[in-house]
Amino acid sequence: MKSKNKAIIYITLSALGFATMSMFVKLAGDIPSIEKSFFRNLVAFFCAWFLLQKSGYGFQFEKKNLPYLVLRSTLGTIGIFCNFYAVDHLVLSDANMLNKLSPFFVIIFSYLFLKEKIAPFQAGAILIAFIGSLFIIKPTFSVVSLFPSAIGLLGGLTAGAAYTCVRYLGTRGERGPVIVMFFSGFSCLVTIPYLIFAYEPINLQQLLCLLGAGVAAACGQFGVTAAYANAPAKEISIFDYSQILFSALYSIFLFGDIPDRYSILGYVIICGMSVLNFLYNNGKLGFQKVDTPASANK
Repeated sequence: MKSKNKAIIYITLSALGFATMSMFVKLAGDIPSIEKSFFRNLVAFFCAWFLLQKSGYGFQFEKKNLPYLVLRSTLGTIGIFCNFYAVDHLVLSDANMLNKLSPFFVIIFSYLFLKEKIAPFQAGAILIAFIGSLFIIKPTFSVVSLFPSAIGLLGGLTAGAAYTCVRYLGTRGERGPVIVMFFSGFSCLVTIPYLIFAYEPINLQQLLCLLGAGVAAACGQFGVTAAYANAPAKEISIFDYSQILFSALYSIFLFGDIPDRYSILGYVIICGMSVLNFLYNNGKLGFQKVDTPASANK
């Protein structure tokens, strides 16, 4: 199977995994986001450890990749904290839609740091997508109303930066399970001081929800890591938006949350720009796309 086709399958499965993770996080109820993050990453850590042990190579990485593994883990941890906070305080599909701005941030960061070219058409699509995000955020002078949306947007930005690091590590030959295990272990470690001094007890139902979130997140993490290691972000990012469909179904049937008309308009704008960007990258709009060094190698 071609690398791009594999990447499409991986990123769609990843979208389902992350949507399911968000569903379990919301079902867990009123627990601090940092505490939820610990359980989510603890499960992913052991899943990655199991796969590495089964592979026979163990947890080994190139020393030259250590700074990028730390950077990916730091950005990813911030992204998780922000996303979980948004999930707890917004309609589920709104929170995930803001997080799904991350592919646009990947394109921006890939241009800035990986020197993957960005065409004027893509720049316009990014700008319009950000305008679409305003319909979801609904800027207001009320800090109480604006803060969760701003945190959700920050989560999308840091996630995009983290996935750019994943892309770079993949080009340097780093294995997906190593990236996931390093990130998950790092995220668990940074939450330990909080758990020592401010841990809030949870019941059995909440524990099961958090473990379910961890399993779903592990599936999502392995999927997105494999996807971005197999193809440039701009060629596959459209398929990541299937998460919004999965999240909307969870929102309606499990939580009874129906997005308002402004949020739906924001979804349409952002997803529409993603579709156009995808068609452009595949030469379907009748004019030449700009190739990047990464895409040329695929």
